[in-house]
Amino acid sequence: MKKTALGCAALLASTTIVVPPANANAKPVAQVWLTTGDERNLLADRTDLLRPADPAAPTIAVNPGETYQKVNGFGASLTDSSAHLIVTSPDKHGIMRSLFSPGSRGLGLSYLRQPIGSSDFVNGPHHTYDDMPAGQTDPGLKHFSIAHDRKEILPLLRLAKAINPGLRIIGTPWSPPAWMKTNDSLIGGRLKPDAVDVYADYLVKYVKAYKAEGVKVDALTVQNEPQNRNPDGYPGMDLRPDESAAVIKALGPKLHAAGLDTQILGYDHNWSLHPNDSGPADDPADPEYVKTLMSDPQAAKEIDGLAFHCYAGDPDRMSAAHDAYPSKDILLTECSGSQSANPATTFADTLHWQTRQLTVWGTRHWASTVISWNLALDPAGGPHNGGCATCFGVVTIDPATGKATPTAEYYVLGHAGKFIKRGAVRLGTSSYAGSVIGVTFRNPDGSVYLLAVNDDWGAGSQRFNVSMGRTNFSYELPSGGVATFRLR
Repeated sequence: MKKTALGCAALLASTTIVVPPANANAKPVAQVWLTTGDERNLLADRTDLLRPADPAAPTIAVNPGETYQKVNGFGASLTDSSAHLIVTSPDKHGIMRSLFSPGSRGLGLSYLRQPIGSSDFVNGPHHTYDDMPAGQTDPGLKHFSIAHDRKEILPLLRLAKAINPGLRIIGTPWSPPAWMKTNDSLIGGRLKPDAVDVYADYLVKYVKAYKAEGVKVDALTVQNEPQNRNPDGYPGMDLRPDESAAVIKALGPKLHAAGLDTQILGYDHNWSLHPNDSGPADDPADPEYVKTLMSDPQAAKEIDGLAFHCYAGDPDRMSAAHDAYPSKDILLTECSGSQSANPATTFADTLHWQTRQLTVWGTRHWASTVISWNLALDPAGGPHNGGCATCFGVVTIDPATGKATPTAEYYVLGHAGKFIKRGAVRLGTSSYAGSVIGVTFRNPDGSVYLLAVNDDWGAGSQRFNVSMGRTNFSYELPSGGVATFRLR
């Protein structure tokens, strides 16, 4: 089934029709939803393809008695660009329901990572909440204002929370106001040593301002991608581990003093150091940023979790962080497109790569939360002001018609967020069954779901068995295909 430019709710409804098993009078041993790279199956119920266990096939074994981390949720980012496209669409409410509704009609997205000020995805000039003319400063934050966000972003955040009251929000700055930085610019530069305290005040003021608008900010990071020293024409800042620690040590007590329970997340960058961020030989970047940050005991005490991005390295770095700091939450807070060896970010490639790396391997490596990037972009991957020219949204919205078309990221998130609920616990699941890898969760209501992907780059389908107690069956998953199985 090809994607069509329908409202998302209509498309989702059209792809979740229950297909009865071959023996319509027999209760199936499991239920299966399938998405394939050729787009003929899009979150389609394909329980009809279940077969008895095959003695010749490899097996994914699930152990309900072996438990790991709890799930906090799945989501994306309502960037300035995303908000503008959704607000101006005549199908605004349908799009929002299809993304946030926790019922059968939506993906049930439960997390948003929101830029504090602008990122590269902004429908206009870059900005912060306290911009001043060149040469002027505002240490008292008297000019602080979130007026920009009241136009489109905040109304949509309130709507998202109305649709899914369990929605949580992470706030992340791409840059402090330019007057706090060494280069007096939103692009690049470093935080002035004497601006640490006022920067912490700025972040607290943001949380309080959003709270006054009816939007709770549940967590903060202090800098998006702190090792990106030379952002390509968009806001960013080089924030070294000791500087990040200084901000966190100032921020924590200020949040507490303000009566706010907002958590602080450390790092917020790639699994491993990206080659482009390595720095010059005489001033190299720290490849062990997390370790250096957490070596400051006061900062470590204020940090509730560690956030990672997908653009360099592998998910096993999150297991290393969990093993070193087991009391800290692990989150995957940004990924867009496909970072695989295949340079073409096709639907099939992105479906396969993101499911493998984010929702399967990411959660197997302790991520409690998986967040992609833009909630919506136009067909050209915009609007954007500098930065990523190859990103795409969870949905693509045609600005001429306002119609939304789901992308591969929609189905990556859908195979997880529609079924795996907050509070679910990860269960012990064996590794590869041939070319298929999976991860299993038990929801608070007792339902059990296995998410699996055929991690094969085009060689063919793989038949495999699933075994959990008395539940045993086989299934054939196409190359790069993704399936969610309800086992109980």
